[in-house]
Amino acid sequence: MPEPKTAKKPARRSAKKKAAPAPGSRGLAPDALGSGSPPAAVARLAAAIESDGGSVLATYRDPLGGNWQLFAGLPIDLVEPTPYQRDLSDAHVAKLRSAIDRLGRYLDPMVVVRTDDGHYWTPNGNHRLAALRTLGARAAVAIVVPEPEVARRILLLNTEKAHNLRERALEVARLAQNLAQLDDRPEREFETEFEEAALLTLGFCYLENGRFAGGAYHPVLRRIDKFLGSPLPKALEIRRERAAKVLELEAAVGEAIQGLKARGFESPYLRAFVVARINPIRFKRGASAEFDETIEKMTASARRFDAAKVKADQVARASGPADESAS
Repeated sequence: MPEPKTAKKPARRSAKKKAAPAPGSRGLAPDALGSGSPPAAVARLAAAIESDGGSVLATYRDPLGGNWQLFAGLPIDLVEPTPYQRDLSDAHVAKLRSAIDRLGRYLDPMVVVRTDDGHYWTPNGNHRLAALRTLGARAAVAIVVPEPEVARRILLLNTEKAHNLRERALEVARLAQNLAQLDDRPEREFETEFEEAALLTLGFCYLENGRFAGGAYHPVLRRIDKFLGSPLPKALEIRRERAAKVLELEAAVGEAIQGLKARGFESPYLRAFVVARINPIRFKRGASAEFDETIEKMTASARRFDAAKVKADQVARASGPADESAS
């Protein structure tokens, strides 16, 4: 379903570039990080950690924003990944396990938030948590943040492992599904959390088909997919409809690829080649295009694709994302 059109807003004047703060001019001094009395909510959180079988090791304020948080030891069985982050990589867990085991100590605390039922969600420590568990650890050390809403924003600070497109898109789609149960603000107000609109649509494609070759379509979607003004729950309905149209396009592209293979063409770039050939905005730099119109044109072109007209040198010059669905 297309997003309802709204009147165009007047163009904003470009804001002046914000001057960089002088070195050492922002935040708290080292001797102030542990000073002062924490608010009642932080004291209640400390008591809850102790009642959960954990141990509060320090209560302090972060050096930049002065926000209160706790450093704690937690029973490892109570620590869980947030439900909207990327899937575990077995290879990455194995590397972390080996490195931690060789060193014989754990030096990289996770960030967690406590849930109402006494569990601790980590938005950025899934692989470290899995590595600790495989080593038989009984406890984990973590920075406990009092505000649950911080969990989704910490995804932007994730430094465990570089995201590939599939992981990024799945993470964003799962986060959106979780937020839609809690918040009905317009989708465009979550731009910071979701990074780019195309990741939402691609994420729902991957949720439907784990072997979807999103890399071939990402460049197109980045140009035509925008954040929506609809409330987030309604926007996700539109996202699912858009994902269905992209998967329909992928099916038509797959048929075109089979036609090329039947003529003897073999290349990891066949999908990228077909998508480039049917892309109506490929050479229209800076031009705006509607999502539905563009995808429908591409699907129609893919269905008309004539492999007999393709020359060997054209395929040989093809480049772009390799066919990830074949990996």
